[in-house]
Amino acid sequence: MSDDIIRKYLSRNGGGPPTDSDTENDADATEDVGGAFGWVRGVRDRAISLELRKKDGTILAINYGWIERFEFEPSEGITLYAGGKKLTIKGRNLNAETRPLIRLFSGLCRHRVPYVVEADLPAQLKAGPTATVIDQIVW
Repeated sequence: MSDDIIRKYLSRNGGGPPTDSDTENDADATEDVGGAFGWVRGVRDRAISLELRKKDGTILAINYGWIERFEFEPSEGITLYAGGKKLTIKGRNLNAETRPLIRLFSGLCRHRVPYVVEADLPAQLKAGPTATVIDQIVW
């Protein structure tokens, strides 16, 4: 058995360092859902961590393995309990179907959401009445 064959099966790009095409393939695996959150496209794919992105540029990334509990209450929003901290995502239509079979809360529970983005005022005003909008992320 040649080393070339072994390298071929050890890595996506034949055993070498990551290339630009590998990065592009990873980026293509995530789809933006109306600007509010991302969705992992593959049926069996799961996000490793969740990025919470505030409109001021602050980002907090949490490994899904550290999230102990997910809670949705329409008047309060989505609450995540991770590593002894309480994280809250406030907004509208947080459990509404954005597209067929795509809902923010169920996506979080199934590890399908790689990021959530707080909307700035123009984005909030431009969003339709049925769009998912993240008003505030609190940690």
